[in-house]
Amino acid sequence: MAEITLVEALTQAMAYEMRHDQSVVVLGEDIAKNGGVFRATQGLLDEFGADRVRDTPLAESMIAGVSVGMAIAGLKPVAEFQFMGFIYPALDQIINHASRMRNRTRGRLSCPVVFRSPYGCGIRAPEHHSESTEALFAHIPGLRVVMPSSPARAYGLLLASIRNPDPVIFLEPSRLYRWAKQNVPDDGKALPLDVCFTLRVGTDVTLVTWGSLVKETLAAAETLAKNGISAEVIDVATLKPLDIDTILASVEKTGRCVIVHEAPRSGGIGADISAQIAERGMMFLHRLL
Repeated sequence: MAEITLVEALTQAMAYEMRHDQSVVVLGEDIAKNGGVFRATQGLLDEFGADRVRDTPLAESMIAGVSVGMAIAGLKPVAEFQFMGFIYPALDQIINHASRMRNRTRGRLSCPVVFRSPYGCGIRAPEHHSESTEALFAHIPGLRVVMPSSPARAYGLLLASIRNPDPVIFLEPSRLYRWAKQNVPDDGKALPLDVCFTLRVGTDVTLVTWGSLVKETLAAAETLAKNGISAEVIDVATLKPLDIDTILASVEKTGRCVIVHEAPRSGGIGADISAQIAERGMMFLHRLL
């Protein structure tokens, strides 16, 4: 089995689901003939044709609106925004329509759409290409916010997101697209949403992270181990809804917690995790007393 990168795992997941579910369609700017900016959809046009792999105009609001219409009509669109900084024109459709469809129709309609986008810094790109505004979407009821950090998790989480009956914001750390390779069986096995993944077991400190900084956090844990400190590393993976119970259980065990993320310091997911630990697990932090 050949090892593949994170971006190749995304392609593999989309192709698997398109082969096994005729309702899955892919759309976005330059995603068909060119395979997308990062080539995440490369080869899909040749295999599935232009009816299911559609290039769109440079109009993010239209991409989101068409996706909502497709979803409530019985399709499962996977829509790509070229960069997270380009997603703002689509907010009206995502927030006012996709996220509210189930409640607005009292469960008669759902909106099974995945909005994919590269996110984050580290690729020497301009300002619209380096955003980390995941907290904006985490504030919206009805949306899931998912962020993979390895090829295996990219494959499994994207499958789960496509199969989910409600809208998912699927953010892909562009700095990790081709950082590492893994053996990822193309077996169609999804990973669970709404749970954290414990990547390293430890007893002295809990390191909570997600997305591109999983790479540095695991490296830091290795360095700590060489100095006799046992660090537990948790990849949040699904930022909304947040699996705070796994984080609290780890903090109760280790007595210390460090939260590592690249988004803005104020108003971010890290601040929310810190606040929930303070509210529900302050007495776990006994080693700070």
